[in-house]
Amino acid sequence: MGAAHSASEEVRELVGKTGFSSDQIEQLHRRFKQLSGDQPTIRKENFNNVPDLELNPIRSKIVRAFFDNRNLRKGSSGLADEINFEDFLTIMSYFRPIDVTMDEEQVQLCRKEKLRFLFHMYDSDSDGRITLEEYRNVVEELLSGNPHIEKESARSIADGAMMEAASVCVGQMEPDQVYEGITFDDFLKIWQGIDIETKMHVRFLNVETMALCH
Repeated sequence: MGAAHSASEEVRELVGKTGFSSDQIEQLHRRFKQLSGDQPTIRKENFNNVPDLELNPIRSKIVRAFFDNRNLRKGSSGLADEINFEDFLTIMSYFRPIDVTMDEEQVQLCRKEKLRFLFHMYDSDSDGRITLEEYRNVVEELLSGNPHIEKESARSIADGAMMEAASVCVGQMEPDQVYEGITFDDFLKIWQGIDIETKMHVRFLNVETMALCH
């Protein structure tokens, strides 16, 4: 009985920290155990046999994001060697749909956290900036995974996205400023008006409400 009480208390804490329901946490725990091979932690190699990730053009970025200390809220740089179930839930919470009961301030905060996660995927060296070329390359990688878009079209769209990002960034600069890359504030402006809910997915987890950056 003591163990059961302790487990239910732990689940209540996780509900409070992540916003997932107890049923969702139970479902995610089953998926975590599948990924980890019933071990207490997951390492990068555990993602090697996930079918939906094999052909994903940004596979390495997705896997890296799960171990990024910034996303785990454990530091401003570096990667963890392994993550436990609570860490796993922390990452998955970025993909939790916006709750209809949220007020406007909460919605904007939730959206900002989702975009921060996405920004970290681009900002692989943790310097707080993304070069326009990095931004362009990731857009092209994302589009290359779409069977309905030809390679030349993907390249053209990516070039357009880079030019649009440049106009946002340079347009905000003072005359004596030197352009050093896309900051998170720039990134928020670039994504303004874009429905982030349709851009973030985690299909490989087989959880209805979730999948990652298609």
